[in-house]
Amino acid sequence: MSIKENLLKLKDQIPANVKLIAVSKTNPINKILEIYNAGYKIFGENRVQELIDKQPQLPADIEWHFIGHLQTNKVKYIAPFITMIESIDSLKLLKEVNSEAEKNNRVIDCLLEMYIATEESKFGLDLSEAFAILDSTEFKDMRNIRICGLMGMATYTDYTDIVRKEFKNLKLYFNQIKEKYFTDKSYFKEISMGMSGDYQIAIEEGSTMVRIGTAIFGDR
Repeated sequence: MSIKENLLKLKDQIPANVKLIAVSKTNPINKILEIYNAGYKIFGENRVQELIDKQPQLPADIEWHFIGHLQTNKVKYIAPFITMIESIDSLKLLKEVNSEAEKNNRVIDCLLEMYIATEESKFGLDLSEAFAILDSTEFKDMRNIRICGLMGMATYTDYTDIVRKEFKNLKLYFNQIKEKYFTDKSYFKEISMGMSGDYQIAIEEGSTMVRIGTAIFGDR
């Protein structure tokens, strides 16, 4: 099937309340345009250099999500245009995003990345670290970021019971943080979990955003 056919098939499978992030990392401009021209405008990238190379070559109304590990010294390059940073894993990073958003007269939507996998290579916060960020005076003084929910990456494994348990944990974290800090904030609503191999399980466990690359673009 073509990239466009893959996209349309996925959109038919995914509930209307779940946002599909087309992960375009390592894919060339012409493939991204194929999806854009099919009417889809939400893309995810995980490397700053690749994103800032692509962004000027593509239509300005694309909604870019940054989904990779983000170094504080790279924030300034994406702050002028990024729609959402899904990978906030420290107070230091959040402060930098707030600072650069202020310089650009913007409010940048962010997700806290939670550590839910058994793999040590994954990034993310545990629940106590997330609480510490949200309890901090620095966070309470921030005016140019908005925490819209959580993101998590499950263990890369064929054992679906492990993946399902990790997604359940992220939903529990979301519920706890929502109740403790964002009860009256309608924008705190996103749970970004699920990729090409496990998005169906993620949706069953409450995902509101799935990050899908291979199932759209094919194997890299």
